[in-house]
Amino acid sequence: MGGTQIRSVLLLVLLSLAGYVYPADGVFREEAKQLRDEAREMFYHAFNGYMDNAFPLDELRPLSCAGEDTLGGYALTLIDSLDTLALLGDRQRFATSVEWLGKNLRFDINKTVSVFETTIRVLGGLLSAHLIASDYATGMRVPSYDNQLLNLAEDLARRLLPAFDTPTGIPFGSVNLLHGVDKHESKITSTAGGGTLTLEFGVLSRLTNDPIFEQVTKNAVRGLWARRSKLNLVGAHINVFTGEWTQKDAGIGTSIDSFYEYLLKAYLLFGHEEYLYIFQEAYAAAMHYLYHDPWYVEVNMDSAAIVWPLFNSLQAFWPGLQVLAGDINPAIRTHAAFLSVWRRYGFTPEGFNLASLSVQHGQKSYPLRPELIESTYWLYKATRDPRYLDAGRDMIASLQYGTRCPCGYCHISDVEHHKQEDHMESFFLAETVKYLWLLFDLAVGPDNLVENGPYKYVFSTEGHLLPATPQISLAREHCLYYGAYCRSGDLRQTYFVPESEKDKKESNDTKFYDSWTKDTHSSDYTTFEPSAVSGSIKGFCPGLNHGQKFGLLYAHLTDERHDYETNQVQQKESTTVQSHSVLVLRSQSSDHLVPEYGSDDSQTHESDGTP
Repeated sequence: MGGTQIRSVLLLVLLSLAGYVYPADGVFREEAKQLRDEAREMFYHAFNGYMDNAFPLDELRPLSCAGEDTLGGYALTLIDSLDTLALLGDRQRFATSVEWLGKNLRFDINKTVSVFETTIRVLGGLLSAHLIASDYATGMRVPSYDNQLLNLAEDLARRLLPAFDTPTGIPFGSVNLLHGVDKHESKITSTAGGGTLTLEFGVLSRLTNDPIFEQVTKNAVRGLWARRSKLNLVGAHINVFTGEWTQKDAGIGTSIDSFYEYLLKAYLLFGHEEYLYIFQEAYAAAMHYLYHDPWYVEVNMDSAAIVWPLFNSLQAFWPGLQVLAGDINPAIRTHAAFLSVWRRYGFTPEGFNLASLSVQHGQKSYPLRPELIESTYWLYKATRDPRYLDAGRDMIASLQYGTRCPCGYCHISDVEHHKQEDHMESFFLAETVKYLWLLFDLAVGPDNLVENGPYKYVFSTEGHLLPATPQISLAREHCLYYGAYCRSGDLRQTYFVPESEKDKKESNDTKFYDSWTKDTHSSDYTTFEPSAVSGSIKGFCPGLNHGQKFGLLYAHLTDERHDYETNQVQQKESTTVQSHSVLVLRSQSSDHLVPEYGSDDSQTHESDGTP
């Protein structure tokens, strides 16, 4: 299908489905309060159903009112729900849950688990709850708490570390919590699986003062980005030993989605300009090759040929990410298109074919996903446009009418017939109802930890609250080439913006969106201004490319497995898992890079104490 033809099809879809054909009825303050209370009741219907019928198994079967172990057999839904309990101000249940987990949870079990799912659900849930329970400033401090959840988080993360012991630094998809990586474990992993670990592992490094966790996840991101195509696109699946892409479909949805998300959020939380730079490059490529206003398609990462004109439900996080990046206008248009699919079926199917304008065969389910609700919250936060309250009201109605069942909320196996399925993912409590409650609490006049608490929060991809405390987010003062002062002859601090950047600024008026520091309504999109973020990005040094700034270009096309096996023979015994850096090309200028961007096997701490 040619570019002109696909654009015509997409235009037809937009005209037939555009979300703004539904006029806003208007949600006034009193109704917003009722909807907020309804979202709260939805949470407790599902949470109580889990605690009464499934706990301490992982997840609830809401139709049969039973439980099932789906991840590791360690009260997954309770862990995933902790910070939602805190957000709702439920001190008693939050404290009781924290105390129970501190006494009963253990990870020395013979279970093979997903590195990705365990990180975002369990590790993230434990860290978020620890940061709330240990801090008087949150108003939810648990008096008896003594870092039990942090100790559990560290124990869990150390059991995940063997997955990162690969030639590329990109982790295996699964690991056994007792025995490490099985010798028969698949060497194929998804881009999202390898690139969506930086927030949780990075926070853990800051809290434990042990850099190994942050190092291995940063190496994984570098390993993926070093293997991007010449178009700055990444594929969906990669071999962690050879570095070869086994699926070259590039998109913003399934298998790739949160890779983009964590690039920007890792920068926001930790202040590392490397993440910001990679995000800018990756985002620009996505908008150039994947965006067919207002939809996104999947293309071959090397040729940009369209391979899949499909909206899949995981794409729905993208408008929310665009809000954080300041790209408001396309976020509004894309959200309207995605919302039109929800309104057509009552939910978003896993796949909607943009060519046939129908639900994709084999992708008819709705497993209670939060992504469209999340983007609705962020767009309302940015614009205060009442259309997003109307959308939230419709979403609550759909969930209540179509998915509510005796003990919780059910998956929908077919959005065309609204057939219920006996399963409730833990993320329904961690994200779906959380974002609904936040949306309407914001409309009423917010009174919650996120909007009025002592810190600004970054939401993980599982919706967990990670605060920008000084211990976590204080940016290092390294003079990195990107975003740092350039040296002049007299050593005075000066900065430069190359002509290429000036041209970009003149043709594209993006401004870094600072919604996480203050609410603002901006419909302009620009590139990231050098002075936009707390003075931490002070300018660009002239004439330096990506490789010169970070010493990282494209991976050598060598037999990395052979290099890995050689390293294994030569490697000395160590008490920690070493992370093998990818083999990269370095420029002459890389000699000036700070040690952090040299060997990632170093475990020394910086002088400021930040890992």
